[in-house]
Amino acid sequence: MTVLPDDGLSLAAEFPDATHEQWQHLVEGVLRKSGKDVSGTAAEDALSTALEDGLRTRPLYSARDAAPDAGLPGFAPFVRGGRAEGNTAGGWDVRQRHTALTDGVVLADLENGVTSLWLVLGEGGIPVTELGRALDGVYLDLAPVVLDAGTEVEPAARELLRLYEERGVAKEAARGNLGADPLGHEARTGKSSDFTAVAGLARLCAEEYPGLRALTVDALPYHEAGGSAAQELGASLATGVAYLRELDEAGLAVEQAAAQLEFRYAATADQFLTIAKLRAARRLWARVTEVCGASSAQVQHAVTSPVMMSRRDPWVNMLRTTVATLAAGVGGAESVTVLPFDHALGLPDAFARRIARNTSTILIEESHLARVIDPAGGSWYVERLTDELAEAGWEFFQRVERAGGQAAALRSGRLGEDLAATWEARTGKLARRREPVTGVSEFPNLAEQLVAREPAPEPRSGGLPRVRRDEAYEALRARSDAHLAATGSRPRIFLAALGPAAAHTARLTFASNLFQAGGIEPVTAGTFAESGATEVCLCSSDALYEEQGESVAAEFRSAGAAQVFLAGRPGQYTDVDAYVFAGCDAVAVLSATLDRMGVS
Repeated sequence: MTVLPDDGLSLAAEFPDATHEQWQHLVEGVLRKSGKDVSGTAAEDALSTALEDGLRTRPLYSARDAAPDAGLPGFAPFVRGGRAEGNTAGGWDVRQRHTALTDGVVLADLENGVTSLWLVLGEGGIPVTELGRALDGVYLDLAPVVLDAGTEVEPAARELLRLYEERGVAKEAARGNLGADPLGHEARTGKSSDFTAVAGLARLCAEEYPGLRALTVDALPYHEAGGSAAQELGASLATGVAYLRELDEAGLAVEQAAAQLEFRYAATADQFLTIAKLRAARRLWARVTEVCGASSAQVQHAVTSPVMMSRRDPWVNMLRTTVATLAAGVGGAESVTVLPFDHALGLPDAFARRIARNTSTILIEESHLARVIDPAGGSWYVERLTDELAEAGWEFFQRVERAGGQAAALRSGRLGEDLAATWEARTGKLARRREPVTGVSEFPNLAEQLVAREPAPEPRSGGLPRVRRDEAYEALRARSDAHLAATGSRPRIFLAALGPAAAHTARLTFASNLFQAGGIEPVTAGTFAESGATEVCLCSSDALYEEQGESVAAEFRSAGAAQVFLAGRPGQYTDVDAYVFAGCDAVAVLSATLDRMGVS
């Protein structure tokens, strides 16, 4: 009879511990087979992934990658959560966003899983005078309301408070946020506003409405302008500090002032970076309030990233928002908004809103994500990434403070320049498909039927730009669509596969995906003359290029090909006009190709 050890699950107790150096040695052997002769730390670096903000994700994390003590949930520095119980009482708050007044939509959301409302009012949203109609039938003592009214924050807040009184909601029962965010609005529109009215609302909430907050620190304008995670953190901290200073001057104690703020962050499909960002944000805000003489946990509202949403193949957005919502919940956000998959196309329909709200419900009720507090805590990777991101975010925060604070950094243009530089670097990765966008730059579907939606209200603009990952490819596809509408066919390229399938399949698939990303239809059947194409791309192995490439290219030129591409790394295989390969600037190649084809 086998006797099990009494020291727990000692499944590998009889095996000697492996060392980091042994693992590196095995990695060296694998890399050597792929042609990379590196050793030691260089071998590990070869498998690392560069992130923004100078961070790197390494292939292996262990106890040697220890990070500062994260503490306990509900206690400073609040890395593991702002509340001791986390979201275990019932999951996170499922907050749905509404920008238009459509009868029955708000109640349908509340009856089917939504637990709070985010209403965009005024410019780019619902008229303030229609707030009562938007909330018709809503039990305001049960459903928290978060406003987003831009410069109309005071009349919107007064209207909401009037509705509370009119419908008999006790002041202590009111829940939500009046949504004042002067600096966030300035970032969106370029227009500054006076803080006096906001300070008055904050005093009113602090003195009479214990469940209401007056201010939102919205980091989405910086994320949507192309900012990195650290820049988003730094800008939000600088904004929060600016509001603390204003509220201090208005006579609020630091504890009262901090209690009036709710922070809004983007949640992306990079789940670990999102988890680390939310954890780092709490740590950084805890440091800010500590310096100010208080101890306050940051209250967080996470929103699935608009930047990652694609207009082509929008169904893929369901997968992106699912991963982002998982990350937001695991990261400890108190409230989560899932943008509908058709968010980038206009007003979402009933199906899209249903899928959006059910995304949170599935993760809470069926995946049980909320049953564990800080489930990623203790992971060497997550703890290390949290620490490194916190350091990068704090550095950017100090940079903004040295520039005179958030308002000064916005008005001088310095903040916008920093964000633009980050987006420019990222745009290069997108153009080279180093950051793939599924359904857009990878595996596009030229035959898809575009999803049509009613136009949404024009969002506030005039300040920082709004960017999207798909924008360069969307512009190319739009050119192709216009050509299709005008001529009845898309621009075409003939893909010439040389040799047996084993020689050409990989490069044929690569080239087909690349050209379709720009709206160029690949033709593989029949002959070049029958294809209706004006350009050709050769697809095969290096050996066959050397053997046949020059003569085949010459044949296609004689047949009228205006351009001959070769799918493969630039080399001396044959006298071709251009190469397409992994890492080439696909956007530049596709744009130039459409130009030659006369597609405007």
